Amino acid sequence: MLCERARQGEMAAASELITLFYEKIFVWLRRLSGNDADAEDLTQKTFWKAWQSIDSYEGRCSFSTWIHRVAYHIYVDWRRQQGRLSYPSDAWWETCESSGPSPLQDAMDRDLARVLYAAVEQIDEAFRPVIYLHYYEGLSLRETAEVLDVAPSTVKYRLREALRNLKSLIKEPSK
Repeated sequence: MLCERARQGEMAAASELITLFYEKIFVWLRRLSGNDADAEDLTQKTFWKAWQSIDSYEGRCSFSTWIHRVAYHIYVDWRRQQGRLSYPSDAWWETCESSGPSPLQDAMDRDLARVLYAAVEQIDEAFRPVIYLHYYEGLSLRETAEVLDVAPSTVKYRLREALRNLKSLIKEPSK
């Protein structure tokens, strides 16, 4: 586990954790602080604090949760020190664009995913492995064929049939 290796002082593991989480923490702190310069300082402080206290990470939550918690405490301390106890106005929040989907879009995507996953479980068992490997695991047609020990043309046929079956199971809502 990457976190455990970082706790043991392995610099490569610590560097990989920084690579994985730096941008996420920076973007979040930029939204909270309202500008890049403060977000850069807060992000640096977050990772400094995280490495100073990496031994306190016990794995009871994901590393992502833990590092976000560290960042939040750094942010709250910064606000207290700067006398910034007020929060940004609604107008400021409206100018902040999210790079991800809106909460409504996210909920709709999750609902659609639930419907699709349930439908896949209803199609013929012979077609499920190609769906799992190609769409869920992201394998190419050739890789899927190699795993299943069939010809790529067989994978294409099974995918076509699986998609046809899924279309018949999933009815588009009336508008």
